[in-house]
Amino acid sequence: MPTAEPTPPGDAAPPDVGVLEDEQVRDVLTRGTIDITGRLTDASNLTLLASCTLDGVELECVYKPIRGERPLWDFPDGTLAHREVAARRIAEYAGWDCVPLTIMRSGPYGAGMVQRWIDQPEDGAELVDLVPEDDVPSGWLPVLRAVDVSGSDIAVVHADDPKLKVLAGFDVVVNNADRKGSHILLTGDGRVLGVDHGLCFHVDDKLRTILWGWAGTPLPDAVLEGVHRLAKGMSADLRTEMHDYMTIGEVDALAKRIDLLEMYPIYPMPPRGRTPIPWPPL
Repeated sequence: MPTAEPTPPGDAAPPDVGVLEDEQVRDVLTRGTIDITGRLTDASNLTLLASCTLDGVELECVYKPIRGERPLWDFPDGTLAHREVAARRIAEYAGWDCVPLTIMRSGPYGAGMVQRWIDQPEDGAELVDLVPEDDVPSGWLPVLRAVDVSGSDIAVVHADDPKLKVLAGFDVVVNNADRKGSHILLTGDGRVLGVDHGLCFHVDDKLRTILWGWAGTPLPDAVLEGVHRLAKGMSADLRTEMHDYMTIGEVDALAKRIDLLEMYPIYPMPPRGRTPIPWPPL
């Protein structure tokens, strides 16, 4: 039976990055050297693929420099990068494991958001899909009905998954205006994570999501417990922290949304008078 070659003294093998704790990952992303390896060309703003290396540990990450952001008429205040960091902090404070570790730091193109890259298995299951309108599978919830290029009636559906329910609750809290199907990741270890949270925290109701399947139903315990933690935090340290990322009005609106969810713990209904779905939805 073959045996592994011993590691020479003083030449310790690098740790398995797949099992690093969050604080170890945070240390690498915060202090490591960022090297650009590519670019996501279908992103609206400059989104760079990179590696971050510290003491022999190398992590893949996404780097979105503030200078690469396009001005948005409906999000005129602050930066998208700060909103992404705030979104991760909200998820972290609530105890929801639904957003990859995200930090703000300087990089090759200036200050920006750096987020751990999440690998997805090539043969992984889908959480959002297109199906014939009259053949929605058991365990799936219809969101949008449409007609495909051949004239057939189809439906956009998402899985009735408890982890996806947590992400949907998170989106309500942060007022996510851009929850596309492509912004939902199912990892190899079964976690459900959301990415691309630059369009969050507006003072007006901007919720646009592909996850309307639970509209009008009670929030699950996992979401409610997080909402309670956030409500306490917004009366103390969390509110102060949020002022580092957004305007006073946006922080106040965040606190009001959290309070409203405590009083009426249900998923909201789709709004009337504006589109409730981002484009493209998938």
